[in-house]
Amino acid sequence: MTRWIDLEGAVNARDLGGLPTRDGGRTRRGRIFRADNLQGLTPGDVAVLVGELNLRHVVDLRSNAEVALEGPGPLTLVPEVRHHHLTLFAEGGTHTDVEADTIDADRVLPWAERALDEELRVTGFYFGYLRDRPDAVVAALRAMSLDDGAALVHCAAGKDRTGVLSALALEVAEATREAIVEDYVVTGERLELILKRLRSSETYRGDLDSRPADDHMPRARYIEQFFQVLDERFGGPMGWLTRHGWTDADTTALRARLRD
Repeated sequence: MTRWIDLEGAVNARDLGGLPTRDGGRTRRGRIFRADNLQGLTPGDVAVLVGELNLRHVVDLRSNAEVALEGPGPLTLVPEVRHHHLTLFAEGGTHTDVEADTIDADRVLPWAERALDEELRVTGFYFGYLRDRPDAVVAALRAMSLDDGAALVHCAAGKDRTGVLSALALEVAEATREAIVEDYVVTGERLELILKRLRSSETYRGDLDSRPADDHMPRARYIEQFFQVLDERFGGPMGWLTRHGWTDADTTALRARLRD
């Protein structure tokens, strides 16, 4: 059974259920979804997500600047849906992730060339989310654990920021590492459609047009290296989460969402 969710206004939406776990089980379907930008959802899409799939929580990982430029999205008009805006960038200004009030695309876009310090050169920019915004990472996972309906986590492409949070959630749910990597790379099947959507927006078009499409392909080694860093430095993702306030109760809640 496919994990893709067919929508008119989003092309990278899928269920985190149906993936193999380390004890031979499967993650639970219909509880936590992941997606790309939700700005283009149609009334029919909203009906599918809210009515058929019981969506009640949206975890928006976009930067403050992206939300200001793109808008909050049609699901914010649905009273049944609670929004959790948790940027993974260290944002200091009104619109940007630095202490300035002008929108600088080189600093707010998720894939733009960014000035990396030595730690990020060694560990990769995915670890930068955890280093800069551990509070947002933990809060996002807790929001994904809420049990009064399904949750959906998204960013712009549904690839990097969403990929990291989905990988961490699946790790807590004890999915196999192979399954987590598979879930990460499957976005590549929709990459052409994702880039076409994003190029229709002035927020993202310039940066996308400046780089080959292949630069945006999710590759297994990216998420594997991310996990390797957490394994070597913290004894694994669970060690990092515990260091940043994650509790046994949090683990129980998230596993209850994603495990039978």
